[in-house]
Amino acid sequence: MNKRAEHYKERMHEGIHRYYLQIFLALAGIPVGIAVGAAAGLFGLGTDYIAAFRSGHEQYLLPFLAAGGLIIVFVYSRFGGICKKGMNLVFEVGLGLENRIPLQIVPLAIGATWISHLCGASVGREGVAVIIGAAIAHPLSRRLRIPAASRIFLITGMVAGFSGLFGTPLAAIFFGLEVLAAGSLEYRAMLPAITAAFAANATTRWMGLARFHYDLPQSVVLSYPTALKIALLGLIFGTIGLLFAYCIKHTHQVVDRIFPDPYKRIGILGVLLTVLLLICFKGRYAGTGSNLISASFFGGTVFWWDWILKMLFSVLCLSAGFMGGELMPIFSIGASVGVLLGPVFGLPAEFAAALGFTAVFASATRTFLSPVFVGAEIFGYDNVPYFFLVCAVSYFFNAEGPIYLLQRSFTVRDGTEESLI
Repeated sequence: MNKRAEHYKERMHEGIHRYYLQIFLALAGIPVGIAVGAAAGLFGLGTDYIAAFRSGHEQYLLPFLAAGGLIIVFVYSRFGGICKKGMNLVFEVGLGLENRIPLQIVPLAIGATWISHLCGASVGREGVAVIIGAAIAHPLSRRLRIPAASRIFLITGMVAGFSGLFGTPLAAIFFGLEVLAAGSLEYRAMLPAITAAFAANATTRWMGLARFHYDLPQSVVLSYPTALKIALLGLIFGTIGLLFAYCIKHTHQVVDRIFPDPYKRIGILGVLLTVLLLICFKGRYAGTGSNLISASFFGGTVFWWDWILKMLFSVLCLSAGFMGGELMPIFSIGASVGVLLGPVFGLPAEFAAALGFTAVFASATRTFLSPVFVGAEIFGYDNVPYFFLVCAVSYFFNAEGPIYLLQRSFTVRDGTEESLI
């Protein structure tokens, strides 16, 4: 009887300790979110200012693309160290291949991205926000004796950076929980991720960082014919996401093989990209692609070749070594395809653009819940069933793998978890 009482007492103490730990992690997410949100807010405001300054002056700034790239390579070569790995370093820490993210990666990544955007590189910005969050939050794990502290605080920082920049806290939470290992959610980081996401979002809102939101004007009745159309669109968007991931992976390899010297790589490709970007509508495909997103939802002109050229320039810029990210170009590619396909499928153009916005993201990153909530938080929760369906089809259609080279995929077979990559 005494042994049984001791057993129950021990289990009770373990339960209480577990609850205290979860409360502590949840509270710890708040200052992490505020700190990361402040850094992400400054980065986002600076990027918006640079984009506004570059708008209309591409013909004067694009000729400096190669020079800007050479500056980036020089600074990273001189001061970067392992920071040169960029987003791959975050994944390496998450997978236990590295044990730290140097804090100097924050100013390096911000400065390199600002230079890239100023000179017109066709890159995004979310990668830097995620890097900022991971670099700020992860060092806390070394001060705490908590199981899986490294992975928990890494994810918490990533979530805060994503949420602060995009203003989509729920999407950010699921992005952090599922991006390191597709098909598996890291529930241990959920509570601090939740508090950090909302704290970061509140911080950047207070700072006045603009975020994209669009209320879809036309409702679509969910029926079997409509569901079939959405599923077919999911196949198309999944193919485009697969194509983007394939091009990113293999273009990196080809470019690295042809130009092993990073200076020659970014210098020669920078000159080539300058000429091509100036020829193609005087910089229409420079920057994040927000111009294509605006055109897709606000009645602008979208050409059938826009998504192809945007993908081409984004892949080349990222492969050359310019800093930023892939998601904003992916959003613009998906929206510009969707707005063209909507009328073909008998669906409202803006509605199909929203489907493309989310589904290409799902396919290219091999994440599912995050794209669904991106759609809900940007376009309205009434459309969640449509985003769920199109993202499900798109997610499973990409057999090539994600844009993140070190992301792992898991499946459960015979009660055990097996890596697919």
